[in-house]
Amino acid sequence: MVTTSQGKIQQLSWTNRRDEKARRLNEARRVTKGNIIPTEQIVEALELLLAPGDRVVLEGNNQKQASFLSKVLCQVNPKRVNHLHMIMSSISRAEHLDLFEKGIAEKIDFSYAGPQSLRVAQMLEDGILKMGDIHTYLELFGRLFIDLTPNVALVAADKADAQGNLYTGPNTEETPTIVEATAFKDGIVIAQVNELVDELPRVDIPGSWIDFIVVADRPYQLEALFTRDPRHITELQILMAMMTIRGVYERHQVQSLNHGIGFNTAAIELLLPTYGEQLGLKGKICKYWALNPHPTLIPAIESGWVENVHCFGGEVGMEKYVQARPDVFFTGRDGMLRSNRTMSQVAGQYAVDLFVGSTLQMDRDGNSSTVTCGRLSGFGGAPNMGHDPRGRRHSSAAWLDMAPKDEPLARGKKLVVQLVETFQSGKSPVFVESLDAISVGRDSNLATTPVMIYGDDVTHVVTEEGIAYLYKAQSLEERRQAIAAIAGVTPVGLDCDRKEIKRLRQEGLIALPEDLDIRRTDAKRSLLAAKSVEELVEWSGGLYDPPTKFRTW
Repeated sequence: MVTTSQGKIQQLSWTNRRDEKARRLNEARRVTKGNIIPTEQIVEALELLLAPGDRVVLEGNNQKQASFLSKVLCQVNPKRVNHLHMIMSSISRAEHLDLFEKGIAEKIDFSYAGPQSLRVAQMLEDGILKMGDIHTYLELFGRLFIDLTPNVALVAADKADAQGNLYTGPNTEETPTIVEATAFKDGIVIAQVNELVDELPRVDIPGSWIDFIVVADRPYQLEALFTRDPRHITELQILMAMMTIRGVYERHQVQSLNHGIGFNTAAIELLLPTYGEQLGLKGKICKYWALNPHPTLIPAIESGWVENVHCFGGEVGMEKYVQARPDVFFTGRDGMLRSNRTMSQVAGQYAVDLFVGSTLQMDRDGNSSTVTCGRLSGFGGAPNMGHDPRGRRHSSAAWLDMAPKDEPLARGKKLVVQLVETFQSGKSPVFVESLDAISVGRDSNLATTPVMIYGDDVTHVVTEEGIAYLYKAQSLEERRQAIAAIAGVTPVGLDCDRKEIKRLRQEGLIALPEDLDIRRTDAKRSLLAAKSVEELVEWSGGLYDPPTKFRTW
């Protein structure tokens, strides 16, 4: 009860959301059969369960897509369902943006838009789409429990039973987080499943959290996002991988880490059983990982390098291999992987010593972004991984190695490594005077410039020219000089002369390959533990079953 300005006592209702949910569920009974929505009546059901202006969280991360639900959501009548506020990890499918062109959705909060980044930028410019914010994954997940609580969640799972319990298998990923934020705030949860079964291999999400199940007309979309064919790894990438192992991992005794997506980090993984073995580093580095089950990690696992891997998500074709290596991976009683994007992001932020990522542009200060002119891609989890979490209190050799010496209150620092070639494949320089993200942010009316990783968080930059040890710099100007020294013939690199490079080498702010006892001529493909996907299959003992597009034999 509250007292109004006129002194009257007014009775408040504390069950508005619950009452509204009950009303919608009652309306939907005309098309549902208990907790099952018939496949052919899903559009009508959505029109009864959704209301204009709803916040709708649609599962669509960079691997697993609630593809059936996103497709049918585009078929609702815009006169009945409109002005939706969409909340998505990844804008990955065409219909994700068709929603806005049809007037069904109006506003978006997201983390990543790689496949649709050009279209997002154009729709923003044309006023078709309203932007909330570009988030990191953890930031977006966190806001689901604070100020972006969903009215409706649309998610995907492998199987369901009659009670609505869900089995998500190796690709659990972000599903539990999305469902929990919705279910416990009286929102409506609809799960598409590949099949209904009498008994599940395990229960990943209890049926009491789920309102409706719909059997999709085809399995949900799943991308082999982390598969890299070793045939495409270049000798330049092998050189950079050798420098990273010798000049970063060995030097700082890095035992726990996260690798980003790319051929450069795949090269590191494939050099551990060969070059790393030559250096006598097994058991000393790269033991604990926050990482999807990368196929290129198979030789390192089989060689005894890897003790523990916690996964953000699964990877197509790696199911049987993971199932056969329970000492390494987190698996359920059914033997299958249990991935968890939220908890792996937390582990990657706080529990690992090092993050290795890449970027499309970096400025003189080390600020980087994958947002470039005409492309609003977002960042996914890179900002979570690629920053120094100042709440960390547990120590490790690598973390302490970043601490200033002889200071009683000195604290360590996470190693944040940017691994980039000085030029992109299209001959555009990576090192630039000013990030495109500045103009993109301004033209898109974003409140802040979409920087992926801020320069003051970066401890190392590795290029084909050498390594810049930015954590050693005593001033911003010295950081700039170190970056320029390994920036090659880019506009930034051309400002550094040989005399300055010599000084930086002598003072240990940069290291060239020869300073690390690495001969450029030794960077050959013969060093790779596996030189093709076929050889990865052989390393796995036939357990790895790569997607057809990666088969060349």
